[in-house]
Amino acid sequence: QVQLVESGGDLVQPGGSLRLSCAGSGSIASIAAMGWYRQAPGKRRDLVARITSSGNTIYTDSVKGRFTISRDNAKNTVFLQMNSLKPEDSAVYYCNRAPIPWPSWGQGTQVTVSS
Repeated sequence: QVQLVESGGDLVQPGGSLRLSCAGSGSIASIAAMGWYRQAPGKRRDLVARITSSGNTIYTDSVKGRFTISRDNAKNTVFLQMNSLKPEDSAVYYCNRAPIPWPSWGQGTQVTVSS
C-alpha cells in the first residue's frame, strides 16, 4: 500500500493562494489517476480535482478556474495550486487515488480561509 503525506495547508485570507503537496512513500506513477479530496466538518469527503498519469485533469464545478492539479512523477508528488480562495474552501485536504480511493487515508492538511 502506498503511503501518502499531505502538506502545505495554512490559514489564509479570502482571495489568497496556497499550494498543497502530496508526497508518496513509493512510486505513484503506477497509479492511473490521483486526486485531491476535501472534507469540512459535518460534510462528505468530496473529490475536487483529479489528474491521470498522462496529465488530463478534471475539476468539480466549485473550484474550476481557481484550482490547478499537477503531478511530478519523477519526484513522486502531486500538487494542488489554489487561487482566489473562499471561506467555503476551508476543509481538510487529502490526496488519494481517484476517482476510486484506496481504503487507507493520510492525515490530510488543514486549509482555513478566513478574514
